[in-house]
Amino acid sequence: MQFTEQPFLPVILGADITAYSHVRAFHEEYNMKSLVLSQKQAKIISESKLCENRVIDNLEREDVLIENLMKVGKEFEGKKKLIVLGCGDWYVRILIENKEKLSPYFLIPYIDEPLLNKIVLKDKFYEICEKLDIPYPTTYVYNCGEENDLNFTFDYPVIAKTANSAMYHYAEFPGKKKVFRFQNEEPLREMLNNLEKSSYNYKFLIQDCIPGGDEFMRVLTCYSDQNGKVVFASLGHSLLEDHSPGAIGNPVAIINEQNPEIINNAIKFLEYVGYKGFSNFDIKYDTRDGKNKFFEINVRLGRSNFYVTGSGFNTVKWIVDDLVYNKKFEGLTIADKEVLFTVVPKQIILHFVKDEETRKKIKKCYKEGRIAYPLNYKCDMSPKRAFYVWASFFNQFRKYAKYK
Repeated sequence: MQFTEQPFLPVILGADITAYSHVRAFHEEYNMKSLVLSQKQAKIISESKLCENRVIDNLEREDVLIENLMKVGKEFEGKKKLIVLGCGDWYVRILIENKEKLSPYFLIPYIDEPLLNKIVLKDKFYEICEKLDIPYPTTYVYNCGEENDLNFTFDYPVIAKTANSAMYHYAEFPGKKKVFRFQNEEPLREMLNNLEKSSYNYKFLIQDCIPGGDEFMRVLTCYSDQNGKVVFASLGHSLLEDHSPGAIGNPVAIINEQNPEIINNAIKFLEYVGYKGFSNFDIKYDTRDGKNKFFEINVRLGRSNFYVTGSGFNTVKWIVDDLVYNKKFEGLTIADKEVLFTVVPKQIILHFVKDEETRKKIKKCYKEGRIAYPLNYKCDMSPKRAFYVWASFFNQFRKYAKYK
């Protein structure tokens, strides 16, 4: 396979579908090979022809990650501009906290630490939403290590989730999940007691459970340039989310749509705080009051970011144009092509999606070939890699049978 020499090199941290989405995006746009650093070997990455995969034990430890990034920086010093992308909140936080040390070698497309601490902690995020009159779920803040009365202004069932994803990643306790749903106080108390015994010592959020299934969710990806101006927005309608405990809430099927109200609220937030780079919002429509409520902001491209690239708006091009070529953007580009992003088979999507109009859209996308499955990249499907890609794809039948 022939590649085109570029003045820059992507250095991608992780080996999941997020990492491969980045690898594929760089190859699609620039016909180039990426460098992937990962803690473990994953066949979707290690068997790819589009990247070099260096497996490093304990890469999630800050000292190990920084040491190896410095080695890479010195290896390519004076040869390439290095763009480092983290595929997990913990990686991104380490990159941000070590910007001063890494910046001589890397372009780091993330916000600075003070702003990170201001917005990525969900309780702080909601304070800004309140100030800007942006809808968000009614929330009770549980303070770990303190007395909490658990007196809410809303009824059960409730949703419980971390306010600090990076810290929560390292916490270990019985029954740990990304997001919890409780029907009454007893199991909620039990989970909080277990949480208190772990390494996690920040706040935990207990929220009003907005009615409706996965199909009421939206995901919004925006890019803000070096001047803090939002220049791109892509809204997706989440049709189905991952139901397994460790990944619950991750969209697995998204269809592009447009909604000026949602996009304008995001722009209001991002430009108010002076945001730069990619941002990703989780939003849910509340049928009780007709409002689209913002759940959180992620300061990196999310796991399902290929819904953007797959619809014709390559994510990494925004980063390269802005940080490598210092391009001046004009106006706001809104993604307007309807494509179905999916990492699960058609039968699973149609089993869970009941709305007839949405089902028609899904079937039309399949009929017209407007499907984006990031791992299925024709030029990178050796027999061995193809086996792992399709095994992962069809394993979803077993997964959704278990976690309905």
